[in-house]
Formats: sequence, structure tokens, C-alpha cells
Amino acid sequence: MKHQNTLEFAQQLDEKDPLRSFRDKFHFPNFMDTEMVYFTGNSLGLQPKSAGSYIQEELDAWAKYGVEGHFLAEKPWFAYHEFLTEKAARIVGANPEEVVVTHSLTTNLHLLMVSFFKPEGKRTKIICEAKAFPSDQYALESQVKFHGLNLETDLVEIEPREGEHLIREEDILDKIAEVGDELAMVMIGGVNYYTGQLFDMEAITKAGHDVGAKVGFDLAHAAGNINLKLHDWGVDFAAWCGYKYLNSSPGGVSGIFVHERHAYNPGLPRFAGWWGYDKETRFQMEPGFNPMRGAEGWQLSNAPVLGMAAHLASLDIFDEAGMDRIGEKRDKITAYLEFVIEDISARNSDRCTFEIITPKDKAKRGAQLSILAHGQGKDLFDAITKKGVIADWREPNVIRIAPAPLYNSYEDCFRFGAYLEGAIQ
Repeated sequence: MKHQNTLEFAQQLDEKDPLRSFRDKFHFPNFMDTEMVYFTGNSLGLQPKSAGSYIQEELDAWAKYGVEGHFLAEKPWFAYHEFLTEKAARIVGANPEEVVVTHSLTTNLHLLMVSFFKPEGKRTKIICEAKAFPSDQYALESQVKFHGLNLETDLVEIEPREGEHLIREEDILDKIAEVGDELAMVMIGGVNYYTGQLFDMEAITKAGHDVGAKVGFDLAHAAGNINLKLHDWGVDFAAWCGYKYLNSSPGGVSGIFVHERHAYNPGLPRFAGWWGYDKETRFQMEPGFNPMRGAEGWQLSNAPVLGMAAHLASLDIFDEAGMDRIGEKRDKITAYLEFVIEDISARNSDRCTFEIITPKDKAKRGAQLSILAHGQGKDLFDAITKKGVIADWREPNVIRIAPAPLYNSYEDCFRFGAYLEGAIQ
């Protein structure tokens, strides 16, 4: 189908969209006088309209039962995380035993690295992406320091080649092979937060395993966005947040994946807490940590039920839509948005150009486009914000936008383009 940058064409695409009814399941920001275009689901997803009733159910149970809600609530709090497990596992391509929802993202990454970053002898190095999300950078740096290692030599960052925006995957694989038996762990963001580049996690995992290293991923920008197959790819561990594409409240709960070949190993080092203890004997409160089988053994504390209720509301929507259909629309709506931006750039090349630094290949990206605005500055971003576009600005002059398949429309893409063109300085 040949795209057209017209309102009529965008509306025709919306009419044919099998997920169009899901837009009505979400609240859209309304703090401006104009109808807004929300393109920051890669930062904070919209609130499901059902989230309020899910949370209210637990507030009512708290009011009615007090502490006995752990056992008497309709969804007993004692096992509340279990209501999320299978749905979350389907989103990331895992077996239920390999997944648990708990804590927050960076907390989970640290807990997982306690188990899977085990420097010994000359095998001390970590490979990561340069300019990873700052929280990942700080977490990795602190892990290296915690083990008394040298940041200059033991944290190996892979960066784009000079003059390029993306990291070449062959450079990652070549570096893994080069570091070889000195490599303890690979830990990379599955989707780079800045460029939107999707890495070949299966190939990276295989390369890491070939030299004897453990391989894990931060999936903050991948879960709910990319069609993942963590179990089949053989990834050792992963973690993701629930508040971006998964629409599960600000600072919401996080997911953990631990491959089944590790999940039943009580000998793995870990920072333990009582909610990770075997639930059949947990309340005997005996000394000596006996972990639950599977990823549940990495839990520390009992479930934050109100946050998990918001997460469950969103997971039920994902279950209804299905990741296959979400992925199909992701590729189509991102391609249309790309067309609109390139059309505007071509028509205004005498004043500026918009370079999309996200890969053009749909197999190498998700629902994000990062736009490098040549000849424009933050005034451009401020102007589209005033028109009602909620997007993200990154220095020096990149606008990040994410057309979330569950609630964004093709008309949103057209309107974004019109606002962008009107804002060119």
C-alpha cells in the first residue's frame, strides 16, 4: 500500500485497524485546550481506564479485612504476584516458572547481577552498550566497584563507530569474541533508549555463551513493545519495568526473568528476602534461606498489591490484544509515522531536515522513532509541545516519539506531522 500524508488516508488506516477499539480502554491527557497527541509511551504509558477499579477492589478488601486480606481478599494478597505471572510470561516469551513480577527495575537488575556477575580469576569483564540508560550505567559501575575491580579495564563499552548513530551488531559480537575467556557477563539494553535500536538478543546470547559468559538484558524499552522469546533464545536473565509500554503506573512494578536452567539452583549467590523463601514453610521463619523454585526465589518482600493491581489491569488488556497483533500494528504504524516525517522533511529541506536515526529495518526497531532535527533546536520541540504533542527531547537535538500500538492511532501520526511542519522555525 502506498502511503499518503493526508488526514483522509490516516483515517482509512484507522478504520481497518483490528486494534482500534483498544484506544478507548485508556485515559488520554486533557490538561490543554487542544486534543493532544501522546507519543511518550516509551517513557510512561497511559492509564488503563480499568486500573481504578482494579485498585479500588484491593482498597475495599483492605477496608473490609485488614491484615486478613492476605488470605480472604478475592485475590488473596499472599499470592497476588501469581495472578500476574502467566500473563507477563506470555509477553516476554517465557515459561511461567521463569518469571516473577516484583520490586523495581534497577533493584531487580542488581539482584540478578548478584547471582550472575561472578568475577573469578581473569574472567572479570562486563560488556555493555555505551551511553546506556543512566540507571544501567550506574548499576554496572557500582557492581564493578563492589567487586573491587577497575572501571577502566573491566567495564567494556561498545559504541557507534565515528560518524554513526547506531552500534553495529558485528562490533558487539567481535568484542565478545575478542574479550573471550576474560568475559564474565554481557548486559545490554534490548532496545536502546536513545536511538530505539533493537539488538539481536539471540545472537548476542549465543556469542556470550560461546566464550563462557552469562548474558542478560534490560528490557525496559522492549517488554510490551517487542515480540520477545527469552526462553527460546536462552537468555540467562532479564528485567523490565512495568510503566513504559506496559502502562502500569508511575514507577510501577518490574518483571524478572531467570532461565529455567538456573531457576532451580539454590547454590546461586543471591541477596535473599523472606518472600523468596519456599512458600510452604515461609511462616515457620526458620534460619537458613531455602529459595522457592523458579524466578520467584528472587523476591525479597511481600507484594506491593496496589501497584500490582494497576499492572494486572494492563496485563489483562495485553492478554486480550495478544502480542502478535500488537507487533503487527507496531510495524505498520511506525512505518506510517516514518513516512509522514520523511515527507515533511523533503518538503522543507530548504529550512531543515529530519533524520530518523532509528533503524529503518522493522526487524531492528520497535515502536519508537528518534528524530535528529538538523537546523533546528529546542524551540522546535517547545513549539510542538504548545500545540499538544507530548514527546521527549534529548540533547543536543533529538526528539523521541513512540506510537504505542494499543492506544495510538494513524490519525495521531498525521496530526503529529502537521504540528511538526507548522513548528519549523
